[in-house]
Amino acid sequence: MKRLGIIETIGKGFLTENIEGGEFSYIQALGKKVAGHFKIDLRFYNEEAHVAVLVETKTIYKNKDVKQLFSYVELEQELDCKTKIIAILANTDNNMFKIWKIENDDCCELDDRKIKSMEEYIAYFKKQNSNDKTAVLENTSKLNRILHDNGIPEKLRSQFVGTCLLALKNGLVYKDLETDQIISGIKNKLGKLLQESMDKAKKLSVLQTKVLESQNVEAIEGKNFEKILTFIEQSILPYINEFSFEGQDILSYFFTTFNKYVAREDKNQAFTPNHICHFMSKVAGIYKNTRVLDPTCGSGTFLVQAMTMELAQCETEKERYDVKTEQIYGIEFDESVFGLSTTNMLIHGDGNSNIRCGSCFENDKWIKSANIDVVLMNPPYNASKSQMPKEFGKKFGKSATDPSKGLYFVNHILKCVKGQKGRLLALLPMSCAITNKGVILELKKEILENNTLDAVFSFPDEMFYPGASAVACCMVFNVGKPHPKDYETFFGYFKNDGFEKRKGVGRVDVRDKWNDIESEWLDLYHHRISLPGKSVTKHVSDEDEWCAEAYMETDYSTLCDEDFIQKIRDYAAFLVQSEDF
Repeated sequence: MKRLGIIETIGKGFLTENIEGGEFSYIQALGKKVAGHFKIDLRFYNEEAHVAVLVETKTIYKNKDVKQLFSYVELEQELDCKTKIIAILANTDNNMFKIWKIENDDCCELDDRKIKSMEEYIAYFKKQNSNDKTAVLENTSKLNRILHDNGIPEKLRSQFVGTCLLALKNGLVYKDLETDQIISGIKNKLGKLLQESMDKAKKLSVLQTKVLESQNVEAIEGKNFEKILTFIEQSILPYINEFSFEGQDILSYFFTTFNKYVAREDKNQAFTPNHICHFMSKVAGIYKNTRVLDPTCGSGTFLVQAMTMELAQCETEKERYDVKTEQIYGIEFDESVFGLSTTNMLIHGDGNSNIRCGSCFENDKWIKSANIDVVLMNPPYNASKSQMPKEFGKKFGKSATDPSKGLYFVNHILKCVKGQKGRLLALLPMSCAITNKGVILELKKEILENNTLDAVFSFPDEMFYPGASAVACCMVFNVGKPHPKDYETFFGYFKNDGFEKRKGVGRVDVRDKWNDIESEWLDLYHHRISLPGKSVTKHVSDEDEWCAEAYMETDYSTLCDEDFIQKIRDYAAFLVQSEDF
């Protein structure tokens, strides 16, 4: 992007040049000598908001230019430590940018793919435009206690909260009203929102009969209903912003928090953490024109992440409209969870138009007609016969659940999108990666005859905490390209994501490690680097194990006494659980 275009986009009225050529000299501004770089190409400043936008332009920037840009950030902070900063490294030969948001000691690189106006950058620093995960989780925990005190059962809570959020976000009036009046108001809002949605009647039926017409909801007294809505409006809604560059899936945070209180038999569902969805979306290479499908979409986490990522790259209203109406596809078998995904997409700016309730095995023609580019999925690991085609049910034998542990779902969808030359990324239990017999071996063989196993990532053991306890990996397939015998599949041992367990809120990135870790994982994968203790490339067949653990060199330099002690504890716990101790 040319210099003039950058000035016009951000706002010529905010340009603060203090030397010839439109540049800004920090020597001039500070009134003292400065070592190193001191003259930035473009500096924009809004005095009222205390926001500075610093732009360093290069023909084609290099990694060393990041250091130069941040030397200007330090000088800007020296001018005024309270200034909030957007730092931009921009190419003038193309539309490539690297953009950072800096406030106090907090710095994060943004997913933005275009230069924005000063007003939009100012909005980035407003609380309501930042999806603060920790604050939302803490408030969700408080809300959970309020719902418990008002008799809302665990299974209903996340959907109830999501429905209330949706109505409040769209101007629900509820002050000084009785319960039946509030419920009527919510129904009215939902009807308008789903006016042009696919399967509108089905979506309304689920949200009304499963939530609003539940005896537990109808039994809430008007004043208590008002208190619940007030808490949601003041303590949850301010954090939800459909245009947020952070792309957080707030409703799934609700579900994760509430799920820890649900009866044990319901914890088999493994809802994918947001940061893992973000990583998988990055691996998939999602762009603003990508058509994305999640055939077992659950609460809609993959779809929200994909939509958010695509919308961030759009420049016109038409492009945004196309993303929401033509590029996001989902299918969910469970009615209650289907309602959750519909609500989730609506909260995050619509995109629910192409979400269907039903089985992915009964929507082959619809999937094929959608011309899908990328499939992101986390299929059920223990599906019952009622969820599977009858012909496959014959292979269950004495097992009450799917003997393929979800791999049959993956193979079916690969057939549906065959010929479209896209990518499929699936979260599956580690047993699918290491088993080389029976149904799983049959499926592996069939999959490799028609598709390439590009990569497998071994993810953290407690990734789904506090829900399912499955240890999962992500398999990446290039669709419709038979697996060459000499192809080197990338295997990543990505067990440490920096998240830690915290009572009442699940796994949280309390030390802000994730951004750096994700960047390292992506760099290792994209450059297919073999690094002891982290990654390896290997020729594999259907009979081999598909995991890094089987081939990777151990990085002994990182081992310490604590690692040995932890392994002994893990082994002791295993012996106790297996009753061999």
